[in-house]
Amino acid sequence: MKLAIVGVTGMVGNVILRVLEEKKFPVSTLLPVASKKSIGKEINFKNINYQVIDIKDAVYQKPDIAIFSAGSQISIDWAEKFANNGCFVIDNSSAWRMDETKKLIIPEINANILTVNDKIIANPNCSTIQMLMAIAPLHRKYKIKRLVISTYQSVSGTGMKAIQQLEDEANGIISEKVYPHQIYQNCLPHCDVFTENGYTKEEMKLINETHKILNDETIRITATAVRVPVTGGHSESVNIEFENKFEIEDIKNILSKTDGVVLKDDIKNNIYPMPIDAKCKNEVFVGRIRRDFSNPNSLNLWIVADNLRKGAATNTIQIAEYLIKTNLIGK
Repeated sequence: MKLAIVGVTGMVGNVILRVLEEKKFPVSTLLPVASKKSIGKEINFKNINYQVIDIKDAVYQKPDIAIFSAGSQISIDWAEKFANNGCFVIDNSSAWRMDETKKLIIPEINANILTVNDKIIANPNCSTIQMLMAIAPLHRKYKIKRLVISTYQSVSGTGMKAIQQLEDEANGIISEKVYPHQIYQNCLPHCDVFTENGYTKEEMKLINETHKILNDETIRITATAVRVPVTGGHSESVNIEFENKFEIEDIKNILSKTDGVVLKDDIKNNIYPMPIDAKCKNEVFVGRIRRDFSNPNSLNLWIVADNLRKGAATNTIQIAEYLIKTNLIGK
């Protein structure tokens, strides 16, 4: 197994390396790729030092799988070059997500639609992944009519510079700002850039990607995405209106049996999901499950996950594992 990681020195790239080690992913040759300024630097993987190489060299070496986590433009410029060499590209950026010719995959939900011809596979947005992990099994049974989504997203979703801004502000240090306002002791209803319809790109990703992954354009969705002064882990308040009646205990039963989901819902003992508990974990945590008494067949959920894990690195590696398990590589 020859594996390339494009963007290996970035925040998600570092987490990818850790998750690969934890999962004992079968790598015989690792091709670490980063920007020109990082070429020649060493990274450690399984106690072996590897030198970072140029992306052209990685294409030439024809990896079996290339995981991209270096931004949309790099993916647009290079993903097809890898794919044309027979490589499976799993892309973490937004470059291919809404491309009609590309599959948008959360393995637990829709990996079965992948074929040997899907050489470029899109990884969904982090907020979309954790939400759909919880609501997809409920949709299968009760049919979702409408979603009202409010997210509370970690600064790590913006990158290292955002974490630095938060830390500097907390320590009274004047430095470069990634956000248009202070984030320390503040909340910004502004994730990604605003679009012409008044929603941010992050909010539109939640809407469009949910429709694509669930293969259901009839679901009515609205979203508000908020950046909060937390260094790791996204939280979401999701209100769901179903077509069919449900019982709360059945909802909990379904979620407790869903692979990759952990039920944390014991309010008598103050047990509910929090970002601090999800840190460095691959699962999605769900709690505060309760009926919405203001609307028929409606439900409230609180969903938390480590956005760098299941929201990015873990999901991409699970896709790679699926390609190996189903023998799509080498066909």
